[in-house]
Parts: sequence; structure tokens; C-alpha cells
Amino acid sequence: MHRRTLVLAAIVWAAATASAQSIKFDFGSGPARAGWTKVTPDLTYDDARGFGFEGAPSVVPTAFTGGGDPAKGGGVKAAAPFFFSFKVPAEGNWRVTVTLGGDPSAASLTTVSAEIRRLMVLHAATKPGETKEVSFIVNTRTPKLPDGRVVRLKPRETQGEAIAWDDRITLEFNDAHPAVCSLTAERVENIATIYLMGDSTMTDQPGMPTTSWGNFLPIFFKNTVAIANHGESGEAYSASRGELRLAKVLSFIKPGDWVVTQFGHNDEKERSRGPEFGAFKNYADEMRSYTKDIRAKGAHIILVTPMQRHEFADGKVRNTHDDYPDAVRAVAKELDVPLIDLTAMSDTMMNIMGEKPAWLLFSRGQDATHHSPYGAWELAKCIAQGLKDAKVEPAKWLVDDFAGFDPAKPDPIESFTVPNSPSRGGPGGRRGGPPPADDPAKPYGN
Repeated sequence: MHRRTLVLAAIVWAAATASAQSIKFDFGSGPARAGWTKVTPDLTYDDARGFGFEGAPSVVPTAFTGGGDPAKGGGVKAAAPFFFSFKVPAEGNWRVTVTLGGDPSAASLTTVSAEIRRLMVLHAATKPGETKEVSFIVNTRTPKLPDGRVVRLKPRETQGEAIAWDDRITLEFNDAHPAVCSLTAERVENIATIYLMGDSTMTDQPGMPTTSWGNFLPIFFKNTVAIANHGESGEAYSASRGELRLAKVLSFIKPGDWVVTQFGHNDEKERSRGPEFGAFKNYADEMRSYTKDIRAKGAHIILVTPMQRHEFADGKVRNTHDDYPDAVRAVAKELDVPLIDLTAMSDTMMNIMGEKPAWLLFSRGQDATHHSPYGAWELAKCIAQGLKDAKVEPAKWLVDDFAGFDPAKPDPIESFTVPNSPSRGGPGGRRGGPPPADDPAKPYGN
């Protein structure tokens, strides 16, 4: 695109999004509809333009055309997963509506993830020429706080995980035959948000095969609620507060929102710092403090015990968390806070599976702490079931076809069909360069 044209397009784009808080993209090679921004397959992401395709340089979408309704008469498709990013003028929740399919020459099958592998749409299928409209909520954020402070990000968050903290929405179109015709995004404010806070076992993991239950949790909720994952690898309650992650959540949270916290794996390491550190000492005090701060905003908190690591003794799972799960249970009872006992649920699931088969739940079958996509799927189901068991309001927001989950009856791995996400590559996990390295396998810690 000519530089002058690019600058003009950027000015028009910025003015339109800033005033309307609504964004409309029309994919394909034909003329753009009135009021829509045309996206042709050759438009790689450009910061001045504010939108474009990202991902591996070898994956270039192709345009297709069709007749009839101009809103569904063309689009783009690819033989491999591809990414599309666009700037948004404000942080918060955005309702994204995508028209999928539309390729007259072939049936389409599209799975959509947002930002860092947040699963939003699974296996949306269309017949040749048919389209399907899907809608979901994407939560966006930047490190800035209203008072001028900035969340203290880790180096990996400014590299492979930068996509979670930038001023744009990134969508991954995946599956056997991904195809998209159009996309709209509209800012929504009066919508319930569930904030997730914790460590690497529930954060949005950026690279395959390591996956967390936070990556998959959105697929179990209706498109009337937002899931905002503020977890990060290596975090403990105290570190999360010190790095201003809690402050960031508190700057957004509103009455009726929920915060789900699952710490413990790293808090356990703090015991070596002195007698004031321990499960029923600083760990319990932090839970009390988090609960007080969140309730002061008119919001609600749910405490989650840490899932078991792959550690067996005499054929049974061995608890490596000492008394930390007990501390969570005690504080939940003391403060009348809803509890999801993921320690007990994962213990049941792993004991039923057995020592060797339980490795299927873990990344690369050798990382005793972090999980495979299949393991993350099973744990996300545990969290969804935990909400139902706790009889809390978010249980009403689960999708209607969630039939429940019994950890004593884990799904056969053959039934797990979520497609693998490709590496984005490059600075910030984007185009051009080697993919971000996955966390090395290690028996403990995260």
C-alpha cells in the first residue's frame, strides 16, 4: 500500500474508532461495504494502519468471493491457522462478532481464540457457501493504572506474552478449514467480568504444548460474561500484590464482578524467608487481605486450592503442597468465601487414572507441574463444576450444554479435539523471528 494512502487510512481509522467505539471489518478482495473497513489478504499488521494479519510469514490467507448478500459474499480463508489483529481505543471488554464460513467452494471448520490462546469458539462448521455468526467477549488491558503507576511486568511479558498487554485485540483462526467474512467489535461496559488471578497453572500460557485451565475456561461461558485472566507465571499472593497486578484488577472491578484466585505453588517457596512465612501465616493473611480489598469494591472472591502435581507414592498421589490447601479451606470457611477444592478434584482424577496414564494431563508428559492441552481442558471442567457445586452466580453464566464434570470419570483423551495453536514468532510473539521458547520441563515450581 502506498505510504500516503496508508497514513490517510490510519487517520480515518483512528477517527472512526475513537468516536464510535465500534469497529467493522469486511474481509476479501471486493469493494468495502459502506461504513466498513476493507481487509484484503495482503495486509500484514502495520502499527500506523492499526490492523492486519499476523503470524508465520508463510501463512498468507487467500480471498474468496460469493454471490447474494454483500455482507456474506466474500472473505478470506487459509490452509493453516492465521492471526488477525486490530487496535482498540480503550481497555476493557469488547464484544466481537465474527461471520465465519462463506467459502462457496468448500465447507469450513473454524476455531477462534483471542489474545493468548483464550478459547472462544470451538469447531464452528458451515456447508459450502453457508455462513455462521458467532459472538464472544474479549477483555483487553495495558500495564497503565489510572493513578500513573504501571504494572511491573516480567521480561517474558514484554516478549512472548506482550500480546496480553498491548492496545489491540488479536484473534487466531484455526482448525481444518478456517474462513472468515466479516468482523465487528463494540465496547461493552455493563457486563459481568470474572477476573482470574494466580500462577502459571492458570495463566494464559503463550506457547504449545504447555496450556492452563485459564486458556480454556472462556469456552464454558456464555457470550454475556467476560473472562479477564490476570494470572502470571511465578506468582504468589505477595508478588502479585507487589507488582500491582491486584491494583490493576481493583482499578477496573465493579460491583457484581467476581475474582477467582488460585495461588500456592510459589507461595510454598516463601517458607524459607522466615518464621512469618507459611500456609497459616502470610499466605492466609494475604487471602484475608485480598478478600477485604475485593469486597470493598462490591465484588466477590472465590478461593481455589492448588491442583496436585504429578507425584505418586505407593500408587497414590502424594500431596506436595503440605498444609497450603488446608489454609485455603480454613480461610474460605472463616470469611464465608466460596471455595473450589481443585486439590481434591485433581487428586481424585489422577488417582483414578493411575500414575502412568496421569502423565497425559501434564505438559510433554514429563513436567510434573504444568499441563498439556488435554490436562488443561479437564481442569477447566473442574473449575466450571466447582462453580456449580459452590452454587455461586457465575454458575448461571455457564453455557447451557455444560453437562457437568465428575473428576472420578475423566474424559478419554480421544474425545479431546481442540486444535493446537501455532507459535506466533517474533518480538512480542508476533511475525518475523523464532517462536517464543516454551517453559523448560522441571519437576516443581512455575
